Amino acid sequence: MRIPNLGEIELLVPLQDGVFEQPMWGTFLRRLRRVAGVSATVLKLRLPGARDPLILSDGELAGEAELLHADMREGRVYSGTELSMEQGKDLRALRLSEEIGIEAWIALVGGELDAEHSSLLTALVPYLRVALRVLASLEREKARASLSADALSRMNFGWIALDERCRIVECDPQAERFLARSGALRRGPYNRLTPSLPTIDRQLTALLRDCAADRRARPRALNLSRDPWIEVLVSPVHVESLAGDSRAVAMVYLRGDRSSSADRHEQLADLFDLTPAEARLAWSLSQGLSIAEAAAQHGLTVETARYYSKKIYAKTGARGQVDLVRNILTGVLALA
Repeated sequence: MRIPNLGEIELLVPLQDGVFEQPMWGTFLRRLRRVAGVSATVLKLRLPGARDPLILSDGELAGEAELLHADMREGRVYSGTELSMEQGKDLRALRLSEEIGIEAWIALVGGELDAEHSSLLTALVPYLRVALRVLASLEREKARASLSADALSRMNFGWIALDERCRIVECDPQAERFLARSGALRRGPYNRLTPSLPTIDRQLTALLRDCAADRRARPRALNLSRDPWIEVLVSPVHVESLAGDSRAVAMVYLRGDRSSSADRHEQLADLFDLTPAEARLAWSLSQGLSIAEAAAQHGLTVETARYYSKKIYAKTGARGQVDLVRNILTGVLALA
């Protein structure tokens, strides 16, 4: 087996690691400039869906990146003369086009350029293709994560990792925003997660002790507010990397409704063509109230509430209260 020489290692390692740098491929371009003995190096990228190309470079440029265009034959090394470059700094440039939708141009600018520089660019092609595929995979995952984060944000869902003393070890941005604007939960002294109600505080403290004592303890739910609806699920932590300096023992998953019950009534009426009275009753039933409890809440007789509920089930396609809860709380209304 051929052992790679120092020059190859010096270039190939930062080429593969460069996708994780900020700015990307900074080390690779700097080392390539030194190895090639040129005044500047350029990596130009056109990502799928992007309006403008991304231009990465090391050294001073004078518009050379503008000469790198899509009409260049894929995989062929071009000189400055072939790219209509004026007298002055010469260059060697090469274009790659991947099925993943990324176009890339790499160029050496200035210096005493010859056939060896062309050979260097050609030798880098297979490794650059791998790096571009990694970049494409990261971009896809970033897009998916962005969509997921947007959906979770619309659902007002977040998580907080807590230690045994109810101190916040880590939390996601959505939970951070929730703590900033909600009166039901806040950051207390010593970074302690503090519910506004003492009874909830005692229940949460007891659940954390259970999680610390038994990693197999079952998750438990707590309701913090009914209007707007805010609830949490407390579960033993299973992700050790969230432990940090203070060992996390539990995850608190937050689900808060950003809309008041009055807003939800209007949204239900629009979504299912309900009357205002039907929408109010439907929302109460979706919150787990029985027909009798919902009737009392809205000043209706049980018979009237039953009559309304039949119309609600027909309009929402629900076969009963369980179906109604699922249709309302897991449908698009949860994203509103």
